Amino acid sequence: MTRARQTVAHAVGEALVRGGIDTAFGVVGSGNFVATNAMVAAGARYVAARHEGGAATMADAYARTSGRPSALTLHQGCGLTNALTGITEAAKSRTPLVVLTAEATSPRSNFFVDQPALAEAVGAVSVRLTSPSDAAAQAAAAVAIARDERRTVVLNLPLDVQQHDAGEPVPAAGPARPVPVADAEELDRLADALRTARRPVFVAGRGSRGPGCRAALEGLADRCGALLATSAVAKGLFRGNDWDLDVSGGFATPLAAELISGADLIVGWGCALNMWTMRHGRLIADGAVVVQVDDEAGAIGRQRAVSFGVVGDVRAVAGDVSARLGDARATGYRTAEVREALTLRRRWRDEPFADTGDQARIDPRALTVALDDLLPAERVVAVDSGNFMGYPSMFLDVPDEHGFCFTQAFQSVGLGLATAIGAALARPDRLPVAALGDGGALMGAAELETVVRLGLPMVVVVYDDAGYGAEVHHFGPDGHPLDTVRFPETDFAAIGRGHGYAAVTVRRPADLDGVAAWLAGARSTPLLVDAKVTRDEPSWWLEEAFRGH
Repeated sequence: MTRARQTVAHAVGEALVRGGIDTAFGVVGSGNFVATNAMVAAGARYVAARHEGGAATMADAYARTSGRPSALTLHQGCGLTNALTGITEAAKSRTPLVVLTAEATSPRSNFFVDQPALAEAVGAVSVRLTSPSDAAAQAAAAVAIARDERRTVVLNLPLDVQQHDAGEPVPAAGPARPVPVADAEELDRLADALRTARRPVFVAGRGSRGPGCRAALEGLADRCGALLATSAVAKGLFRGNDWDLDVSGGFATPLAAELISGADLIVGWGCALNMWTMRHGRLIADGAVVVQVDDEAGAIGRQRAVSFGVVGDVRAVAGDVSARLGDARATGYRTAEVREALTLRRRWRDEPFADTGDQARIDPRALTVALDDLLPAERVVAVDSGNFMGYPSMFLDVPDEHGFCFTQAFQSVGLGLATAIGAALARPDRLPVAALGDGGALMGAAELETVVRLGLPMVVVVYDDAGYGAEVHHFGPDGHPLDTVRFPETDFAAIGRGHGYAAVTVRRPADLDGVAAWLAGARSTPLLVDAKVTRDEPSWWLEEAFRGH
């Protein structure tokens, strides 16, 4: 049998899979049809979204949650522009993602836009395949860049190139780049700082989510008596540790904020220590030593001034510094008083609050505490952006850092549902929970059908305050008219049922009996919880955020 002619489009699709891509998301048009089918034929799973923006965020969330690079496949021009918000979020978050997009290079084409310029404008790496002879090799190199440098790569495949005969096939992907080795003097300096610190706090970020990082950081913290906190994107990393403060920053509990601001040494591990994580610097005491550990020299001090930095891999640096400290053990910040305080006030639900609910609307804190008690512990939670977002982020516990997917680097509303889909596919062993505001739910509504089509047993919770709550609470107190940011109440339960969901409307705690019934049943359809929440007060995190605006 004669082997079918292999075009550049075929070869590029195969090269991506050979390079390590196992799952691709997208919307297929004429420009990416052949390459996408080639990926499927080579063994990749393809997940069809209903909108390119949703596909981009699904791919982002899948890569974050699985720890492996993923692919996004797009039509030329409008396919790419539709996906740009999700690509921007991925690029800002250093997600290992390859965006395979067809490209119309003739200015006469209706699909023509300057795609490389668009990619570079949002912080992605731009690659254009111009030669049939090495297109497959360039595609394989794009996967390596995404994987090794944790970058989002936009791989432009021009229409007039992809139809040519392919060049020679490329070999399988090579080994990952070597882990950077920290300077001995920097390691000694960090060890000395930990020896002399009386109240050290570790704040672990995105760079601490890798294999072995938790154990290495906990081992070092045990030697120097450090308390353990995370940035929002690493929430859950230290779950179960007696000295876990949970999230630092705007989401921090009152106790966590008090303890972090009392530290005389703060070490950021793979963490930018940005304005959100450090509350615009207010969590750093005067005179505190601030150290940043990162595997990129350019990241040190980018967000704020630090006392010094250590360039190296988080796990390796923590292990090397532990070796320097030897078997010594210091009490540090781990006093009996701190232990007792954490026993009583570790979680947000431990803080008393006046329930503002009535017969028409439920307090979002009471709602989320009840959901936390109902939902199984093995869950993966994805949260959209908005006034509501602090409640599911902090009142819903997660089992570990792989149980929380937080696409907030670009602070875009509308990414939450697609985030939950990507995370659910990466962790099919856990119950996926999508927490959305009413605005984000309607922005991302195209993917409600995707959840049903994929058979995901997802719980979608809509915190419906009938408006863009952040703007209501930011501008309302100054007397501005709010007609542009308030809306009539939406029947999200009816929308959910129309897509094939089981659905319950929740106005008071008793209405959550429907959630319990769904959990006890077959879970053969997803569940939409249409929660009509109180809307008279801003969430605590929003008040904190606006102090820095």
